[in-house]
Amino acid sequence: MAKFFLRKKRGDRILLGHPWIFATELGDSDGDYEPGDLVDVYSYGGSFVGKGYVNPASQIRIRLLTRDKNEQVDEQFFHRRIAEAWAYRQQIGYVENCRLIFGEADGLPALVIDKFNDYLVIQTLALGIERWKGAIVKALTEIFAPKGIYERNDVPVRELEGMEQIKGFLSAPFDTNIILNENGLKFHVDIENGQKTGYFLDQQDNRRAIQHICQDADVLEAFCYTGTFSMHAARYGAKSVLGLDISDTAVDTARRNALLNGYEDICKFESVNAFDALKNWVKEGRKYDVVMLDPPAFTKSRANIDKAIAGYKEINLRGMKLVKPGGFLVTASCTNLVSPDVFLRTVADAAKDAKRKIRQVTWQTQSSDHPILWHVPTTQYLKFLIVQVL
Repeated sequence: MAKFFLRKKRGDRILLGHPWIFATELGDSDGDYEPGDLVDVYSYGGSFVGKGYVNPASQIRIRLLTRDKNEQVDEQFFHRRIAEAWAYRQQIGYVENCRLIFGEADGLPALVIDKFNDYLVIQTLALGIERWKGAIVKALTEIFAPKGIYERNDVPVRELEGMEQIKGFLSAPFDTNIILNENGLKFHVDIENGQKTGYFLDQQDNRRAIQHICQDADVLEAFCYTGTFSMHAARYGAKSVLGLDISDTAVDTARRNALLNGYEDICKFESVNAFDALKNWVKEGRKYDVVMLDPPAFTKSRANIDKAIAGYKEINLRGMKLVKPGGFLVTASCTNLVSPDVFLRTVADAAKDAKRKIRQVTWQTQSSDHPILWHVPTTQYLKFLIVQVL
């Protein structure tokens, strides 16, 4: 394998455990390689750092797979890593639906695998891991004998790696419209066309966190997507639930979910621009016992962080103004570019401008099947907060 050497005084982050190596952190190299090949990485002083896959077209030049010089990266390597990840999920109680592989946090950079009961959805987001897709599918087939495997590689980040966007079956074809169980509820999932891999598993623990604030409550959920929080609110005793989303398809699925669970009389959904609706309803003086905000990421670029923070502040300000005194605001942010401290400060600023006092009820991150590595900050991305609005 080709050898790459870290630049002097540029490798501390990597030596502490981060698997990404940027082009600016690399110095000399020795040997020939093709994009996607496995390469060895050494420190400036010549000590072995790890081995991973390289792509000169990517800003993340090398992603490390192992720091064991003697460990072979082959089909058995991927079988072992996936089996270890599954054992961890089972140990902490995720046996039906889970993020089976969470990239760097499971030692498989740029690989995402979601498990929806007997179906698996894969994303290979870098050229190096794409090369091993066959081995990954083989391992999944051996470990799970799933009813189906589907790839959702229709994401722009692949183009940064010089790859095309694609999606399709990696097993025999199957009906990609499935139903999964979560917290005693059932949800329609569109594996082929739903957002991300078809369903947001990262909020499944947080959806249980609203249990004690929804009894006999009038609830508003903005950016409801397919109504998962709305359905939980109904299950936990809400008197009425109104969900808003700009997507007609999402709202249609939310209505089907309400019917599937027998909550069609409690849960109503409207296809509207949630930003405009919140603004107008504040002017109208509407009030709810619980307001829930789970917007999409407002930015995927550091250049737009200030605009994203302004957006989070605005929707939280509007949300608080819609909460009855003593009611609750449930709010989340799913972009890792906005840190937990910044998010909390933004909510506090919104409360100040709304002239409302708040007190924290719950402060959480993504569900535990999306494990966090402290030395890899990007593995913690979701912020989830419940406050009482006084």
